[in-house]
Amino acid sequence: MRLSTARIAPIADHEITPEQEEVLAPFRDAALVGPGIANIFRTLARAPKALKRFNLWGSYILGASNDLSPRDRELIILRTGWLCRSGYEWVQHVRIGLAAGLTPLEIERIKAGPDAPGWQAIDAAKLRATDEQVREHFISDASWAALASFTDKQKMDLVFTIAQYTQVAMILNCLGVQLDAGQTLDSDFPTG
Repeated sequence: MRLSTARIAPIADHEITPEQEEVLAPFRDAALVGPGIANIFRTLARAPKALKRFNLWGSYILGASNDLSPRDRELIILRTGWLCRSGYEWVQHVRIGLAAGLTPLEIERIKAGPDAPGWQAIDAAKLRATDEQVREHFISDASWAALASFTDKQKMDLVFTIAQYTQVAMILNCLGVQLDAGQTLDSDFPTG
């Protein structure tokens, strides 16, 4: 976590306007962290029109229209969250990644990146592409070629997913969105 307190506080139930309730309604008891609305959505609800549009793109990235498998999607989201030092993103997506088929060992390996021992070549290629896009805002020709088993649409979805979650990480980090109740940050997570 970059910040120990929120710069923009999550909206409390008693503050919610009808417009905010409309954009928050799908998140009530829906799931990220159990009953209630997760801090990311309570924070973004302070700009309800932005949250509404944010959710449209986010539902593409996390939905069935994205041609990445859920496991591949979570692999690159977790690597993006790690590289961007977004503790909130990391904590949320560890749970989601496990449900999508990542193993605890793979999640540990994500921290070390594409050169960690044990990755299959295609997983290393996905992680390397993620590292390059996050750090250089570009995927090299060599890394692109290593994704040869991907369709063009899967390559596009990989780029879209990394870009979306880099944006999410920046929002979370800059606004200081704090972990939801009952969550704990991984002790290995880089801070500051």
